[in-house]
Amino acid sequence: MNRKNLNYGAVIRARRQKKNLKSKELAKKLGISPAFLSLIETNERKPNGDLVLLIQEELGLTNEDLIKKIDPGLENDTKDVFNISLLEDLDIRPNEADELVKINPKIAKALVRLAHDHNNREHEVGEDLEKKIIGKSTWFPGEIVSEFIQKNENYFPKLEEFAHQVFEKVKINNRIRYVSLCDYLEKKYKLTIKEILPKEKPFTKIYFPEKNELHLSDYLSLETKKLYVANQIAQLGADKIINEYLDDFSFPSEVSKKVTKVALLNYTGAAIMMDYKEFYQECMKCRYDLEVLASSFAVSFEQTAHRATSLNNPDMKGIPLHMIRVDRCGNVSKRFSLSGIELPRASGACPLWNVFTAFSNPNNIHAAISKMTDGSTYFCIAKTVDKGIAKYGEIRSLLSIGLGCNIKHAKQMVYSDGINLDDKRREVSIGVSCRRCDRLDCSQRAFPPATTKFDVDLNSRGVSIFVND
Repeated sequence: MNRKNLNYGAVIRARRQKKNLKSKELAKKLGISPAFLSLIETNERKPNGDLVLLIQEELGLTNEDLIKKIDPGLENDTKDVFNISLLEDLDIRPNEADELVKINPKIAKALVRLAHDHNNREHEVGEDLEKKIIGKSTWFPGEIVSEFIQKNENYFPKLEEFAHQVFEKVKINNRIRYVSLCDYLEKKYKLTIKEILPKEKPFTKIYFPEKNELHLSDYLSLETKKLYVANQIAQLGADKIINEYLDDFSFPSEVSKKVTKVALLNYTGAAIMMDYKEFYQECMKCRYDLEVLASSFAVSFEQTAHRATSLNNPDMKGIPLHMIRVDRCGNVSKRFSLSGIELPRASGACPLWNVFTAFSNPNNIHAAISKMTDGSTYFCIAKTVDKGIAKYGEIRSLLSIGLGCNIKHAKQMVYSDGINLDDKRREVSIGVSCRRCDRLDCSQRAFPPATTKFDVDLNSRGVSIFVND
């Protein structure tokens, strides 16, 4: 077992406490001083191999117990909990939140959900909360989807295998065409596809099981129609596999489970359209040029970005990416992170992220070097996308897609060409949100940071009213 960079002190302390062993007692059994044991439990010292084996023997720990990975999404969300104003005076440090996730992830998840409920209640100004909340979960289904995808690192091997089998039967010159997907549905499942122009009630798709018909709106782009047909193949052919993944996760409501099932249908549909091996190889060739990939596979920019985040097969592993989708008001509708960056959960995020500034120059790809408050640096790209096709005079939905990686992987992306990644002047200092950011020199600050006490000096003002230093 490679002990380098392993932080398992919290696991050792938790097991010792569970066995009602005092640190002096365990130290005596291990033949070390209580002070050295304390250093091990706080990850300030790493035990040698013989001592690790002795600790495992005394506490009944396995290698898997010690090296079990922490869910980075849960880790970040738990840190969020302790930044709400209600808990400010407790002075809980970030490493203590990390320890809680490692020792008891279920309790961490419970705290995150309670904190989310607390925040929702705070924003329900003027509402009758008793009627709205009693007996109902205020945990948004979209957040559950993010949690589920994060837990599985956005990689579902059984669905990849199903998608590959369909791909082999449907492909034409190693690509998937809309017509060939429709033909497969009709031949395999006797299902008829009708493209209809909505007249009275708008819709995107309607599946009629009793008539074995799938109606698609003619206001959809060809790429979206293609995805919905692939989704229908997944719904009819991979339902059992999808339910197995869903049954392995605890959902707070039936609605959140259904929304997550839609996400898995989308995942499988995209995997049919962009076969894993084919897509991975093209990513390596063009260095994640998303527009080239979208053209090659005849899919949308957003579909391509989604697929790029799922390249997590250990034998063909892509760059660990994060992805976020927002609207012009800053509402976050999708988020997923393997890059290590902490993504905002909802509206009120830092406006300096390039996923927001992309709205000022639509349809162009914006590259940025983003530096978080903890000093970590990321290479991020963003582009706005139109959703669907609108009639003349109607406002089209405009969203921004952000994709990025740790700066150490930036050179693997074509968008880094011509950018001096070592130039500190190019770094844009960003945070998750004003309440989470402790930078006091930011002119974009809309709220005071939750980590410091705030007061107003009537005679002095900094770059904003919330900064007077």
